[in-house]
Amino acid sequence: MFSIEQGAKLIQLARASIKAGSKNPRASLAAKKEFSELMGVFVTINKNNQLRGCIGFPEPMHPLYEGVISAAKAAAFSDPRFMPLDKKEIQEITIEVSILSAPRVIEVRNPEEYLDKIKVGRDGLIVRGIFSSGLLLPQVAVEYSWDVLTFLSQTCTKAGLEPDSWQDFDKCRVYNFQSQVFAEQSPNGQVIQKL
Repeated sequence: MFSIEQGAKLIQLARASIKAGSKNPRASLAAKKEFSELMGVFVTINKNNQLRGCIGFPEPMHPLYEGVISAAKAAAFSDPRFMPLDKKEIQEITIEVSILSAPRVIEVRNPEEYLDKIKVGRDGLIVRGIFSSGLLLPQVAVEYSWDVLTFLSQTCTKAGLEPDSWQDFDKCRVYNFQSQVFAEQSPNGQVIQKL
């Protein structure tokens, strides 16, 4: 578990990375030491309470500080769903950093058991099909007031699969993970822990 102060440092690192734009920002030596553990991470950018970019790494492939730098730049400038941020917008966005546990396959004998094993507000989901995968962070189900069935269906849809594909072990596997989420309450504002 990270403290709120550490969460604020990670958000500052993400914001500095976005401000640096195409330049390659350097994390301080202190950040490299403090956030050197390999962890999954997502950076979400919102503007006027609307999604403006979200990119990350579900697997613990990078030291956390590197993951934050890369995910922040990608969310700001390379999310294919949005135009790249311009300089003016950088002052208008709020940043959210989600630190992820390693994904684990949810072991079930019958697909209906997923409904009892997944907890909205605790779990994020990954559905991996044969040729595609989709991920939804834990806070997404909370923000949309989804139940477990809707959460599973929406994650399948995100993976490019039929909404009920989670019921067929031959089509996909379902993984869960947990995350600790830090977010700015306003642009450059106070950082809170959401989850």
